[in-house]
Amino acid sequence: MRRIPYPLLQTWKSIIHTTPSPFLLSLPKLELHVHLEGTLSPTLRFTLARRNHIPLTSARLNKTFTSVEELQEAYQLLEPPSVKGPGVSAFFEAYYGGMECLREERDFYELSMEYFARASGMGVRYCEVMFDPQAHTRRGIPIPVLMSGLRRAQLEAEEKLNVKVQFIMCILRDAPLSSALQHYESTALPYRHMIAGIGLDSNEFQHPPSLFAPLFARARRDGFKTTAHSDVAQPDAHVHLKQILTEPLQLDRVDHGLDAAVSLELIELIKGRGEGFGMTICPWAYVRHCTEEELFGGVRRLWDAGVRISVSSDSPAYVESNYVVENLALLKMKGGFSDEELVQCQRNAVEMCWASGEVKKELLKEIEKFWEGWKRDLGGSLML
Repeated sequence: MRRIPYPLLQTWKSIIHTTPSPFLLSLPKLELHVHLEGTLSPTLRFTLARRNHIPLTSARLNKTFTSVEELQEAYQLLEPPSVKGPGVSAFFEAYYGGMECLREERDFYELSMEYFARASGMGVRYCEVMFDPQAHTRRGIPIPVLMSGLRRAQLEAEEKLNVKVQFIMCILRDAPLSSALQHYESTALPYRHMIAGIGLDSNEFQHPPSLFAPLFARARRDGFKTTAHSDVAQPDAHVHLKQILTEPLQLDRVDHGLDAAVSLELIELIKGRGEGFGMTICPWAYVRHCTEEELFGGVRRLWDAGVRISVSSDSPAYVESNYVVENLALLKMKGGFSDEELVQCQRNAVEMCWASGEVKKELLKEIEKFWEGWKRDLGGSLML
């Protein structure tokens, strides 16, 4: 598989991180596709592991980490080849391995607050945060411990950080349907005041979304929104996307789905879903899987075809600390997206999000106020 060379990715990352964009930092943003467990920084992971007496190891690297600096090596994940199918995935080893240090209510609270504080500093005003309850209950963590930590952080984020938060309960597609339904009963229903929708993530290989049709049907009847991952370069990506877009599933959103860019049929199906339907695109999550043309050309083709997209960060700690601002910056630098188009991404996100009508109005008002002020100030500076 051809791929973007790692040294080139490091050059892009260096440019973006060392020359932050005042426009992108100031732009009021929404994030509709971020995994809470994927925001666990090496520093916090090390702190929690020491507190909870959890060894920090990597079978892939055959190492035990004794410092934050050593642990950082496990987070250099833009270089190892992506594994699609059976085999050891560098990403999944790091992602699920990081969860081992999450044990107590305050661990989940601190994990959440670390992300919310960072999001607030980047101008994120609303986010729909994914979490994986099955990945915690199978480690013996009771649902009330997990949800209490998330709830405390959710309330504090809105009160102190000006960030409105809703959660998306994700189902592990490589676990049985029976587990999915059990966790729906134990998590989604009792905590529906926190949860806006039901998602589907984890290893897609030989786990099509159609396997979870009974879960999605139940969620729809109970009033939840629905979405599912369609990861880049999966062997059955087109089949999975078509299942997401058509009956009997017809979910409310697609997470990723970049492979649709080479299929006129899929593009028309996406556009045919109408108002409020769109795709969450996370460019830094795709750089290990694509050529430059496949990634940036694909996003541009979707955009030019009229597909509604928003930009998010996926699991930012595990793509070498590239958060939503860095994802927007990558589209601007390599995808040729203008400031106006990136503002439109935020309008798209408002339309796609699962907030109340009142919250959507507030978000749009803030975005438009910022944009008008930015154009006015830019015009003035150009006249000097």
